[in-house]
Amino acid sequence: MAEVLVLAEHSGGEVRKVTCELLTAAARLGEPAVVWAGPGADEARARLAEYGAARVYVAGSAEFGEYPVAPKAELLARLVADRAPAAVLIAGTAEGKEIAGRLAVKTNSGVLTDAVDVAAGPDGTPVAVQANFGGAITVHATVTKGTPILAVRPNAVSAEPAPGPAEIVPVTFAASGAAKTARILEHVVADKGERPDLTEAQIIVSGGRGTGSAEGFKIIEDLADALGAAVGASRAVTDAGWYPHQFQVGQTGKTVSPQLYLAAGISGAIQHRAGMQTSKTIIAINKDPDAPIFEIADLGIAGDLFTVIPQLLDEIAKHKQL
Repeated sequence: MAEVLVLAEHSGGEVRKVTCELLTAAARLGEPAVVWAGPGADEARARLAEYGAARVYVAGSAEFGEYPVAPKAELLARLVADRAPAAVLIAGTAEGKEIAGRLAVKTNSGVLTDAVDVAAGPDGTPVAVQANFGGAITVHATVTKGTPILAVRPNAVSAEPAPGPAEIVPVTFAASGAAKTARILEHVVADKGERPDLTEAQIIVSGGRGTGSAEGFKIIEDLADALGAAVGASRAVTDAGWYPHQFQVGQTGKTVSPQLYLAAGISGAIQHRAGMQTSKTIIAINKDPDAPIFEIADLGIAGDLFTVIPQLLDEIAKHKQL
């Protein structure tokens, strides 16, 4: 069985959720093998093994943290030449897409981005599943040249444990001078507060146009804090400036797949649904009983969110007192 290389996303040695998702996807195409750039692989090995990594190619130099994207693209190009993998899977983040593009040029290969799933075609060829026009049309695409390079959206694939040996394979690697042209001078850690990260959260409370204003949107934060949830927002909210754009959920925002997604005052336009419809349980609150969001909701409440949410907050408070 041919290898499928997975570029690990990690922070401080901690494996990010999307890496586990990519390992699950890679197993559908061949034998998952992780490419780890930078230190911390030994600490992460157990996590990678839990999700099916057969091998972990480790280039442990700390200089990967000093330069953006280019050294990782060179490392992957080297492994593609040495290992001839069936495909390369990369997280569909801003950085991941740039790495994928650079790798495609270096290896003279085809690249497909914004995949929401992967599969093996009848002849074993890797196929990228893409959701176009807000999920209205599903496209199955393949590359026609070189090694398929697929950038998969975070939270699009459910990570499934599948134990593997995760054999550590050291890789001697030094980035070229060209890859060191741009240098990272400082890392600034964003102040995330006490709420969980939007793309990692198990519970998300999102607000839409129905909140009415930036002041009205605060009730979404109140409910999120009561549930220990992350806060999301529709594009209408972020475009209006009621909430920062980094919290937008949808086709042009973040793709999320929590255990519980609570949408309040969101009509459920196809653009928004494309970013959250894989959530395990969806609860919708909207005063319009014909709102499209109710078509995919597991539980729908037809009512004014400013009436419904205060009642929810009261019940949550009572439950916490028990």
